Amino acid sequence: MILSRVKPAVGGETAASVSVKKKNKSKVPSLEEYLQQRDYLGALTLLEFQRNIGEQEENADLWICFCAFHLGDYKRAMEEYKALTAKPECPPDVWVYLGCAMFFLGLYKEAEEAALKAAKCPLQTRLLFHLAHKFSDEKKLMDFHQNLEDVTEDQLSLASIHYMRSHYQEAIEIYKRLLLQNIDLLAMKVYVALCYYKLGYYDVSQEVLAVYLQNIPDSTIALNLKACNHFSLYNGKAAEAELKNLIDISSCSFEFAKELIRHNLVVFRGGEGALQVLPPLIDVIPEARLNLVIYYLRQDDVQEAYNLIQHLDPATPQRDYLKVAQKFFQLVGGSASECDTIPGRQCMASCFFLLREFNDVLIYLNSVKGYFYNDDSFNFNYAQAKAAIGNFKEAEEIFLLIQSEKIKSDYVYLSWLARCYVMNQKGRLAWELYLKMGTSSDSFSLLQLIANDCYKMGQFYYAAKAFDALEKLNPGSNYWEGKRGACVGIFQLILANKESKETLKEVVLLLRNSGNPQVEYIIRAMRKWAKDNRVFLS
Repeated sequence: MILSRVKPAVGGETAASVSVKKKNKSKVPSLEEYLQQRDYLGALTLLEFQRNIGEQEENADLWICFCAFHLGDYKRAMEEYKALTAKPECPPDVWVYLGCAMFFLGLYKEAEEAALKAAKCPLQTRLLFHLAHKFSDEKKLMDFHQNLEDVTEDQLSLASIHYMRSHYQEAIEIYKRLLLQNIDLLAMKVYVALCYYKLGYYDVSQEVLAVYLQNIPDSTIALNLKACNHFSLYNGKAAEAELKNLIDISSCSFEFAKELIRHNLVVFRGGEGALQVLPPLIDVIPEARLNLVIYYLRQDDVQEAYNLIQHLDPATPQRDYLKVAQKFFQLVGGSASECDTIPGRQCMASCFFLLREFNDVLIYLNSVKGYFYNDDSFNFNYAQAKAAIGNFKEAEEIFLLIQSEKIKSDYVYLSWLARCYVMNQKGRLAWELYLKMGTSSDSFSLLQLIANDCYKMGQFYYAAKAFDALEKLNPGSNYWEGKRGACVGIFQLILANKESKETLKEVVLLLRNSGNPQVEYIIRAMRKWAKDNRVFLS
């Protein structure tokens, strides 16, 4: 699951080499000293130099393979191991080492063939266990599972399979048990932090990770995870700042780290450079495909997004897409591995959203809202759910938190916000939303919503203005009846001293805009009252 940490031998000297130089400036650090410092690049350089001058140490070829493997140069390791297997005195364990290098190159079939040529040993069992997972062979997976022993290496292998199958709680239990047995196994902290990250508990992940980074401040895996936590907890800029340390130490380090950095920078920068960086990484970094899909969706390029993941979607002649989406959301959110994660709860919220069961939507969204305070997409869904159950006051507040201009120009956003304004007795703000829109089918629909909602809520002034606008757009319609009722409603409010008398002048003008014969009868009654109450209408 996690590769070894690397401390590159560039840009400075190791503590061991400095100490040795003080004693004897001409003395070169030994292979053992390099390995103790996990300076695999320095060790490999020394081994290659000794090979070139014909002064190889014992098992030098195996150590070259070992260093290349731990540097993430699996292709070099594979080539070196292959060269060793061609020699008659080749140790039998080399075949399983070759299998491990092939495994990390994605050559799973070749890895299995190599591993089976080795003598039976615990490493072979662990490798075949992982290969069974890659081949989705459940029977073999269980068989090799039975052969695992209660030793650290085997239990770590089991935990990594749990991790890759999204059984994060099970993995955490194994790591915590191993930590209780040996508190010096600091790498367990990173593994636990990774699991909490996958569960969506980014703050917990950060706390666990901090313990490891205090001791190993230049860990590639840990620094990358810290940056990802910052992205989820804060924003892309905070994450990129954390990633700078990783960029500095990885300049001559793991190849996979360089690819990981390029991938994550695209994510942290909101998709900048996605089309240049992500396509070549689709088969290298699992998340690259998903992030490219997300990029296309944000660009409203649904077809390209679909093309990337259509092989994951079973083909059927006809389908109700909303129903299928609801089932998929329920499948993920209800699974044992995801039900307690933040993404899992979001899936269940989406499932109930599509079912229009908004009280249930809010149960799930309320449980994770602390992680999404500034997330526009989350707030958009959260506000809609609040409004759908009639909590218009909170819904309005949440809608107004949204900063995305794309969302704010969406008709769904505008219509819900207008309804919230009306329901909160702010008809003027709803009317202003309409005035800012250009002429379109959406503006016509919003006008209808304002007219009917304002009428229902007794905000007759804006109902009358909206019905008047609708009547002008469609003179032969029955909007006159709504306009007439709204104007009479305003008159009643004036009589009850709940509306300004001066408003009556505008009401008369609105009525005169109609060609309906009932207009003169209504205006006559209003003029008589105005005259009796000294209200100037002309």
